[in-house]
Amino acid sequence: MRKFLKWFFIVSTIIIFGLLIALSFYIGSIYTNANRIEIDIAKLSAPFTTIEIYDQDNKPIKEDNTINESYAEIDTLSENTKNAFISIEDKEFYKHKGVNYKRIVKAMLNNLKAMKFKEGASTITQQLIKNSHLTSAKTFERKITEIALSTKLEKQFSKDEILEQYLNIIYFGNNCYGIEEASEYYFSKPAKELKLEESALLAGLIKSPSKYCPIKHQDNALKRRNLVLSEMEKDKTISADEATRAKAQPINLNINTERKNKLNSYSQASIDEAEKILHLPAQQIALQGYKIYTYQNEKLQNDLSDSINSVKIESDFAGIVIDNPSHGVVAYEGNGNYKILDCPRQPGSCIKPILVYGPALNEDIIYPCTQILDEKTDIAGFSPKNVGGVYHGYVSARESLAKSINIPAVKILSYVGIDKAKNYAEEVGINFDEKDEGYCLALGGMTYGVNILQLAGAYSCFANSGLYSPPKFISFITDKNGKIVYVNKPQEKQVFRQDASYLLTDMLKTCTESGTGKKLAELGMPLASKTGTVGKSKTKQNLDAWNVSYNKSLTCAVWLGNLDNSPIEYTGGNQPTQIVKNFYSKNRNDRDFIKPDMIVEKKIDTTELEENHRVVLANDFMPERYTKEEMFSVFNLPKSYSDKFAVAKSPNVTGKVEEGKAVMSFMANDYMTYEIYDSKLLLQKISGQSGMQEVSMPLNKEKQTFVIKSYYTLSPEIADEKEVTFVRKNKPLNNKKWYL
Repeated sequence: MRKFLKWFFIVSTIIIFGLLIALSFYIGSIYTNANRIEIDIAKLSAPFTTIEIYDQDNKPIKEDNTINESYAEIDTLSENTKNAFISIEDKEFYKHKGVNYKRIVKAMLNNLKAMKFKEGASTITQQLIKNSHLTSAKTFERKITEIALSTKLEKQFSKDEILEQYLNIIYFGNNCYGIEEASEYYFSKPAKELKLEESALLAGLIKSPSKYCPIKHQDNALKRRNLVLSEMEKDKTISADEATRAKAQPINLNINTERKNKLNSYSQASIDEAEKILHLPAQQIALQGYKIYTYQNEKLQNDLSDSINSVKIESDFAGIVIDNPSHGVVAYEGNGNYKILDCPRQPGSCIKPILVYGPALNEDIIYPCTQILDEKTDIAGFSPKNVGGVYHGYVSARESLAKSINIPAVKILSYVGIDKAKNYAEEVGINFDEKDEGYCLALGGMTYGVNILQLAGAYSCFANSGLYSPPKFISFITDKNGKIVYVNKPQEKQVFRQDASYLLTDMLKTCTESGTGKKLAELGMPLASKTGTVGKSKTKQNLDAWNVSYNKSLTCAVWLGNLDNSPIEYTGGNQPTQIVKNFYSKNRNDRDFIKPDMIVEKKIDTTELEENHRVVLANDFMPERYTKEEMFSVFNLPKSYSDKFAVAKSPNVTGKVEEGKAVMSFMANDYMTYEIYDSKLLLQKISGQSGMQEVSMPLNKEKQTFVIKSYYTLSPEIADEKEVTFVRKNKPLNNKKWYL
């Protein structure tokens, strides 16, 4: 045993030693190769770069695609500004030679202890190298290259030069690259005029521009700013009094509104998509000469802009158009203080086709003509309400969707099941938070919500007969030599069946014809549409207004609201629908949606639908006036036929003796005729009436029998008779019936 352990120890030591030697050679080769890379001065200090972006006709897009338009020289910045970044990002900046090895070891130990990547250890020099020369990929090779180039950079430039280059290239969120752009955007003033608390806010922001955005997450930004001030106090670059006074200041932003449109332009959305595709920041995309070719259609872009501008809007907004066959975004425009595509909004009733009606049709749970009782309801503790607190009784699924009635939608979601419904929505690009579990989802009640690109993409799936592929701005990308490095190849998947998609589309056409989107009916063209309005129930103020519409070729979505959640005076059926109407009036398409072979039209019995709220097929004997044609999927046809006009059934009759008269009560149907006889003498005839009928007849005997004859008014040969016997007594005896 000892001999075995001895040899095991020797072999293990040799293996570990060999692995360490191999790792050393591997690291050494990466480091050596990295040292051969020349530092590109242009990438470090270029104050002005442009990304070339083209539309679908390969024409340059006429939008501002510049990066780092402004530059701040280090000697113009205050000491507080410089020290804020050094205190929070790299305390040893003026002591190390590009890499802080002690900090790396400490971070590694903390990460091992936490069993996750919790801390980074990049110096300001390393961050500059990563942002100017390398990708953001988290690989071992990239990190070694970063270390090698950082050491090399420190030998070529002074610390102040490195700090200047860093401050002019780092990303501050909301399309701001460099401290000058950030200062101009957030505070509408040059960086040299930044106050202590403003400098600390910007220094705290760069760790996560989204998480610490002072517009979107002011509480996070405030805590982070105060942390920077505390670190500055520890480093003795500011006094305790200065830190206290700065922390007492609220965040006072002065957003430069001239930059709004650039933030939410088609070009910016394309750049953001390119960053994810190439795993490069925008600066490197520009500096390395990549060219972006998009799906933008110049005419459709102009039409969308004109349609938005034709409606007076005093809020943030966004509009998007998707070409359904290619899944490409052909037009996009927005206006807001930060990127609207990064800001999920509550979808309101626009979620209903995706989460409720589409899944219910695909699961063969409902027909468009299925009747649902709209009533005061409580499902698992959730009590939905309709607009105005009005209940409509039994309504069809088609009507409840077209008129956006809430309670039927919640009931249908309960039929489908929340998890199954969410699976469908996720398949078409809708993201849910783990807390999104309740039936309020049927009405768009999500923790965070969706953005306009996701919502439009989901509707485009229905336009494409249930086929979904994520919508994209970029068609392909080339490098500086014209070599294609990326091509968008849509990977379509069948989420909804063709028949279910067609039925839902037909229901949404009803929304256009007579529902909440009826403004679009004036266009006189096939168009499916859904509106949505989101508000605060307590204050009765609206926050979001939507319209999403599509025909066979194009899907157009419009959102109005305010990113700071201040109220608006718009509703989905008004201003957004008017913008959509204006757009489609410039882009008419009179081709209707193609009906798939799986869709059939069948006659149903309308009397059974009205009386018992059941969908049954009409039999061959039913007169036309009591039938109507409805569309069905061949996979989900009604399983029974009506027996009306094949046989007649006498009504259920109740009666009483009152003041010596026989009083007969029964429920009548307007398609039936009822004749009441005493022997062969016709006493009374009721025809064309519906509802409860009460007939009073004289009692001439102690015990008297009447006959009620029931027959179909249009088919009197189909009849039935029923005898009703009354006993003339003042009161019932021993609780026995007083009629037989």
